[in-house]
Amino acid sequence: MLQSYYRQGLIECGCDEAGRGCLAGPVFAAAVILPADYRNEKLNDSKKLTARQREALRAEIEQEAIAWAVASVSNEEIDQLNILRAAIHAMNLAVNQLTTKPDLLIIDGNRFYNETDIEHVCVVKGDAKFMSIAAASILAKTHRDEKMASLELDYPGYGWSKNKGYPTADHYKAIAELGITPYHRKTFRLVKDV
Repeated sequence: MLQSYYRQGLIECGCDEAGRGCLAGPVFAAAVILPADYRNEKLNDSKKLTARQREALRAEIEQEAIAWAVASVSNEEIDQLNILRAAIHAMNLAVNQLTTKPDLLIIDGNRFYNETDIEHVCVVKGDAKFMSIAAASILAKTHRDEKMASLELDYPGYGWSKNKGYPTADHYKAIAELGITPYHRKTFRLVKDV
């Protein structure tokens, strides 16, 4: 089972993002504060779970968390800032929406530009180590997947409800045949190297 806390006795908030490697759509981030006594053996890095498992856990996290928030940064902002800065900005936006202020932010990854006055610590592969980061990874992923499925209604043919905007062979093929949409990240390589 994942760890409950990084430093005992603090209100800790796990933060993670989803969609950094995509060719299209916004990047999403979530911030989650779980109760100190929260336990769930099924909770894990969202990439290690099925879509059905993620949805079930999302419902539980959103009900059981002391506080949670999800934020996104658009593909236009990603092109302006770069994807790392945009993902980190989305995390900060999520933290600033929380209804409870944490004492410590536990960030998934090795870098963070703190736009808050809250202490933070970065944890590489934190979504496979700490429950609050795993919970944030699940919320970020499920909310983003939902958004990509809704964008597909406006731009059918790219398979976003299936590939979520990631660089799959089918997505590259659709770009080559249909062109780019207003949701594509123009600073990303949108043509597959042969």
